[in-house]
Amino acid sequence: MTVTLPSLPFALDWDGDEPPSWSVTDTGLEATAAAETDWYVYAPEPEGNSPANGARLLGTPPEGDWQLSVRVVVDFDATYDAGTLFLVAGDDHWAKLAFEYSPDGEGMVVSVITRGTSDDANHRVVDHGQVFLRISRIAAGFALHASDLGERWEFVRCFGFGTDTPVKVGFGVQSPTGEGCKVAFDRIEFKPETLRELRDGS
Repeated sequence: MTVTLPSLPFALDWDGDEPPSWSVTDTGLEATAAAETDWYVYAPEPEGNSPANGARLLGTPPEGDWQLSVRVVVDFDATYDAGTLFLVAGDDHWAKLAFEYSPDGEGMVVSVITRGTSDDANHRVVDHGQVFLRISRIAAGFALHASDLGERWEFVRCFGFGTDTPVKVGFGVQSPTGEGCKVAFDRIEFKPETLRELRDGS
């Protein structure tokens, strides 16, 4: 099913199964992750631990540089419950920037870059129930940032996919160890602008 959000200049479609419940709201998007859903390829055992069943809502952005930011609010219940921003070049070639519930029972900003297997990195703990996430396209590369208030942005990581395949961008929900979690995405903003500085807070 095609989804249109007023703040985005491109349409989105569910990649694979839709979540058990979802809706477009006056402020953005709400979705509930199904139980035991994730996108992750565990490097030590890629054949035995590579779930690929989380719900993702993706679209193809305009050509050129851009910035996509969103506030993510997650009703955390189980370890690794998360709301994410996604980049997808293929089934085994993708990235996600997540607001995720850690094994220590804390919300964290986490990034995962997957090229066959997943490179997983924790950024920092978030001591409240929401965070702003941003993905920026810069020429052939991408930059990930996070922010408490959506004003000053903290650098998370920068990387290249190394592919000419058109990259889709969008939103994801997951509940790898739980029975599902509700995620709200709001304050969605798309800027067809180049991010000039990675580490100065802009």
